[in-house]
Amino acid sequence: MSEDDGAVGGLFGGIFGRGGIGAETGDRAWLRALLDAEAALARAHARVGLVPAEHAAAITAACAPENFDAEALGAAAAGAGNPVVPLVAELTGQVGGDAARRIHYGATSQDIMDTAAMLVSRRAGAVVTGHAGSAAERLAALADEHRETVMAGRTLLQQALPTTFGLVAAGWLAGLEGSARHLADVLERRAAAQLGGAAGTLASLGADGPAVVAAFADEVGLAQPELPWHTERGRVADVAAALGRVCGAAGKAAGDVVLLAQTEVGEVEEVAGAGVGGSSTLPHKRNPIAAVSAAACAEQAPGLVSTLFAAQVQQHQRAAGPWHAEWPALSRLLKATGSAAAWLDTSLERLVVRPGAMRANLAATGGFPMAERVTTDLAPELGRAQAHERVRGACAEAARTGRDLAEVLAAHLDGLRDRAEVDALLDPAGYLGSAPAMVEQALAGHRAATIESNGGRTG
Repeated sequence: MSEDDGAVGGLFGGIFGRGGIGAETGDRAWLRALLDAEAALARAHARVGLVPAEHAAAITAACAPENFDAEALGAAAAGAGNPVVPLVAELTGQVGGDAARRIHYGATSQDIMDTAAMLVSRRAGAVVTGHAGSAAERLAALADEHRETVMAGRTLLQQALPTTFGLVAAGWLAGLEGSARHLADVLERRAAAQLGGAAGTLASLGADGPAVVAAFADEVGLAQPELPWHTERGRVADVAAALGRVCGAAGKAAGDVVLLAQTEVGEVEEVAGAGVGGSSTLPHKRNPIAAVSAAACAEQAPGLVSTLFAAQVQQHQRAAGPWHAEWPALSRLLKATGSAAAWLDTSLERLVVRPGAMRANLAATGGFPMAERVTTDLAPELGRAQAHERVRGACAEAARTGRDLAEVLAAHLDGLRDRAEVDALLDPAGYLGSAPAMVEQALAGHRAATIESNGGRTG
C-alpha cells in the first residue's frame, strides 16, 4: 500500500479521511491484518497437530505490527509483486529457531493477502456502519419531528406535489439504514478466509488440508469458504457492491441537502462554528460543507466499484494483474465510504430545518402544484378527461395573465366549486396522501432494526 491509500493525514486527509476510517484502511491496518493472518495460520496448524503449540505461540507473539516497517516492506514488495513475501522473510528472521520453519506453512502469498483484505474490510466496515448508524438516528429524529412539515416535492428539479420534510428524511433513512444493514450482512457471510496453497489444492498439507482451513477460518474470525477463491472473486465484488450502495445512499441524502440549502431555496442550512463553511473570497458564504464533502467522497465509489468488478476476470488458478489491482481500489473504496457516512452524520448534526421557507417556496407557485388535487376532486362529476381540461385551461390562463389561480379556477368551474372550496383544495396540507403513514412505517422499521442490533433490548 502506498501512503495515501489510507493515510489519515496528507493534504486531503481532512476531507477524504473523515471519522477514523483512515486508520482502518491505511498501511498499518493492512500490516496488522497480514500479521493476524500469519499468526492465525500458525495457531490453526497447532490445533490440527501439525505445529507444536509453543511454536505457534512464538509466531503469534512475533506478529506485532510495531515490530515491522510498513514502508520498507512496501519497497521490498516490488521484487515479488506483493508485500507478503518480504513480510514472511522478516517474520522468519524475527522468530528464528525451529518455530521459524513453521511460518507460512502450506500457504501461498495470496492466501495471506486475501485473508488480510477480508479482515481490513470487516474492520473498516464496522467503522462505516457505525457512522451510518449515527446518521440514521439523526434521520429518524428529523423524520419524527417533521412528519407534518409541508414542503414542495420536486420532480425533474421542478415543484410537483406537496410532501413533508419528514417523509424526505424517512426516505434518506430507509436508504442509508438498508444499505448499511446489507453491508454488515455481506461482511458477515461473504468475508471469508483464504487458504488454498500454490494452486488451490493444498497439496502440501495432504489429507489435513480441510481441517486446517476450518481451523484457520475460526482462528482468524472469518467465514469458512467452500473452496479456495483465488480466481473466483465474487466475494470481493459483493463487498464492493455493498460499499457502493452505502455511498449511493449517503450521496443521495447529502446531494439533497446541498440542493435544499441553495440560496434561492433556503429550506435547510448547516450551522456550525466560525470558519466552517466559509469562502476564501466571499465573506457572506455559509456553504453546507459537510454535505458537500459527503457527496465528494461518495462520488468516488462508482469508479472504484467498477475497478473491482472488472478485476473479477482472472486467469487460471492465479491471476496476473487483476488480483493486484484490487488492493488500492478496495482500500480507497472503504475509505471513501467511511468518509461519506461520517460527513453525512456531521451534516445532519449541523442541519437546521426552515419550515417557513418550505411553505413560502410552495406558495410562490401560486398553488399550481395543487392542480392535480382539483382535478381529482372534480373527476367524479365531470369525468377525468373533462376535469383535467378545465383545470389545465385555468392554470394556463393564470400563468399567462398573472392572476390568482384560485380566482381563475373558481371562474372556470361555473359554480361547481365556490372560492372557499377552491381555496381549501389548494391548501397543500390537505393533499399529503399517505405521507404520515409512510413516515411511521419507516420509523417502525428503524426501531425494529435498532432493537435487533441491540440483541433484542429496547434500551
